[in-house]
Amino acid sequence: MRQSKLFTKARREGPKDETSKNAELLMRGGYIDKVTAGVYNYLPLGLRVLKKIEGIVREEMENIGSVELLMPTLHPKELWETTGRFATEESIYKTKDGSDREYVLGPTHEEVVVPLVSHFVDSYKDLPISVFQFQNKFRMELRAKSGLLRGREFPMKDCYSFHTSEEDLDRYYELAALSYSRIYERVGLGDITYKTFAAGGSFSKYSHEYQTLTSAGEDVIFVCDKCKVAVNKEIRAEQQYCPVCGGENSREEKAIEVGNIFKLGTRFTAPFKFEVKSSEGTMIPVVMGCYGIGITRLMGTIVEVKNDEKGIIWPENIAPFRVHIIMLRGDGVSEYANILEKKLEAIGVDVLVDDRDVSAGQKFAESDLLGIPHRVVISEKTLSAKCYEYKQRTKDTSELVSEEDLLKKFSASN
Repeated sequence: MRQSKLFTKARREGPKDETSKNAELLMRGGYIDKVTAGVYNYLPLGLRVLKKIEGIVREEMENIGSVELLMPTLHPKELWETTGRFATEESIYKTKDGSDREYVLGPTHEEVVVPLVSHFVDSYKDLPISVFQFQNKFRMELRAKSGLLRGREFPMKDCYSFHTSEEDLDRYYELAALSYSRIYERVGLGDITYKTFAAGGSFSKYSHEYQTLTSAGEDVIFVCDKCKVAVNKEIRAEQQYCPVCGGENSREEKAIEVGNIFKLGTRFTAPFKFEVKSSEGTMIPVVMGCYGIGITRLMGTIVEVKNDEKGIIWPENIAPFRVHIIMLRGDGVSEYANILEKKLEAIGVDVLVDDRDVSAGQKFAESDLLGIPHRVVISEKTLSAKCYEYKQRTKDTSELVSEEDLLKKFSASN
């Protein structure tokens, strides 16, 4: 892609009404643009990042047997009345149409997915089932702040599983937990993200959050370094020791929640009378689990922890582009940039080419701000030396490399 074709532009300074690091850097870099508090436009660069995160999450959900679908955001009031949440949930947006019919703008999809799945399930032979989607959620967040970390409209991956027994739910729950660990590893947060024990509600003793350590976090967790798990502050009073090894959770840390998983039991299937015929011919209740990841919240968290004084430092797997080619003025530069771009793309490397007519200093500064992992500079000087100037975003110095060595570098990593 040619940078001159992007209609967005980098900014020298962040917006004065945003105090979080993720909002500042993403808006300065032209990844997002604010519509109102908690609501953002996702611009071409930002959308590429979101799609890469989404791709990783999709792969891991499919690896544990979940099937993707898409459910509506607009939910009839009656579904939420069935579960009792229309009157009790304070965070939901409600709206009416011209005929005075009431609807909910979905903050979550239990009220839709349960009757949906029940339409196609009759007996124990049809279960277990797991479905997931990527869908915008709406939540009446009264303290919409912290950029992408606390939004009113945001895309989320929500997954729902259905089982004939608590034992089968337990089995799938552990698969989901492992898939979440792989997701955070692949997006570059594996070493600082902890499976965190939280209150489980009416069905189980614990639910689990996934918390990423950062000084920008609003949550407090207590980490067991031996087991690599944590306990959140809300259950700390009753759970003084690590639930896994019994050791004391002595290390207190600030963190951002980047996902959660719950055993719901029959909390949502019972109101819809969702039962199936057992192998003995009797009717048994369907038990349920849910598993959520806020995609933009995860993106914002990555920026909070992956940055320096120059800008964003994207992990390799989710960067909008892997390579940023910077063309400096000179004879033959454009031709060689075109050739290198095509060769990189031929081996599966996505490339952004800065072909703009601006100063070298501006190009370098904005390249650091964008945070693309690899930078290649083409100039008359490099062409005369028959090489390219190569630099990783995480390194302070650059090196001169031949085209052959440059292509080998990326061929080996694909």
